[in-house]
Amino acid sequence: MTTLAKILDNFTAIDHNGNDITDEIPMTARKRAYHNGTALRMVATKTGGTQWRNADMADYEALRKVAVPTKPVENKKNELENDVVDFLKDCNKMKPANLIMEDLKWRYLMRSVLRGKNIMMTGPSGCGKTLAAQTVSKVLDGRQFFYFNIGATQDPRSTLIGNTHYSKEKGTFVAEALFVKAIQTPNAIVLLDELTRGHADAWNILMTVLDENQRYLRIDEMPDTPTIRVAKGVTFIATANIGAEYTATRVLDRAMLDRFASVVEMEPLGKDDEITLLNMTYPEVDTNNLRAIAEIADHTRVQVRSEDPKVTTSISSRMTVEMAGLLNDGFTLAEAAEACIYPFFSPAGGNDSERTYMRQLVQKYFVGEGSGTQAPWQNPQTTDEQTPF
Repeated sequence: MTTLAKILDNFTAIDHNGNDITDEIPMTARKRAYHNGTALRMVATKTGGTQWRNADMADYEALRKVAVPTKPVENKKNELENDVVDFLKDCNKMKPANLIMEDLKWRYLMRSVLRGKNIMMTGPSGCGKTLAAQTVSKVLDGRQFFYFNIGATQDPRSTLIGNTHYSKEKGTFVAEALFVKAIQTPNAIVLLDELTRGHADAWNILMTVLDENQRYLRIDEMPDTPTIRVAKGVTFIATANIGAEYTATRVLDRAMLDRFASVVEMEPLGKDDEITLLNMTYPEVDTNNLRAIAEIADHTRVQVRSEDPKVTTSISSRMTVEMAGLLNDGFTLAEAAEACIYPFFSPAGGNDSERTYMRQLVQKYFVGEGSGTQAPWQNPQTTDEQTPF
């Protein structure tokens, strides 16, 4: 069935039933029709794609007279506005306990998803970026969630577009990638994990997909190079590690950054929040040991931000949870540190190395494990600002 769209002075597209279908039509097509004084009609291509072609405005008007809209477009928009505002008022109650994130940032993240914005989540490794994105999809029940690790993609065209195959029955054909299905799923949440570790080809492919004025993916491998339009309501969430310690990452250029209207900066957990997370995750583990893990991690995070840091990397929440898991499975704190902490700190420099520094720091917490040393919190003279040694 042919669909016609009228182009208004702001290039908004309305079909003959009075429905706003602006997001379904490329901006270039809307501008062209507006300046030519024509309507648009959707036609199917040989490859299964769609194109919008000029149509006589009289045909559009004839269809509009026959159709009787059940509700004005403006009223629908007003209802949507009210729904979003009301939802955001109570959305903090929907945040699960294991996601320790500022209420303001959580509301901003939820609002951006509801508005279909491209979202960039930045922060150090293991601070909860991916967990936050996955949590949003669970809270907004009914929205499909698609995960793509851009940093692990060695062949971007295969991952984002598809592979070329040959068979006797079909000849040469392209098997579309899951990403093609994802962007055609209305209201889907698409997670682009580790974007700053992505290949340059992946960024080039994503440019038109993420651009709010384009929102398409062109499949050059197929006959007639069909254009796949991003469905209405699709939200892209990208995660990125930004900082000097992430040497394998690439600096996002301004063109890519501009495609993300919303930026949510995730911070490492503070000491108290870290203890809360560990207690919640492993309630059977001795609280003093969990506090020791949190304080060690917090010390490294303070150090990397200082003017004269003794270490160049910090312990992430992902790693503290792993250490707590080892304690839960019967490992000692010393063994957990040997397995989870020291490998991340260089031994270069001997007694002045980062690894030696960390060994001296961690040993202060071996209470009850043969050291006979008081933990910092057992010494009333020790403050949070002081180092344990």
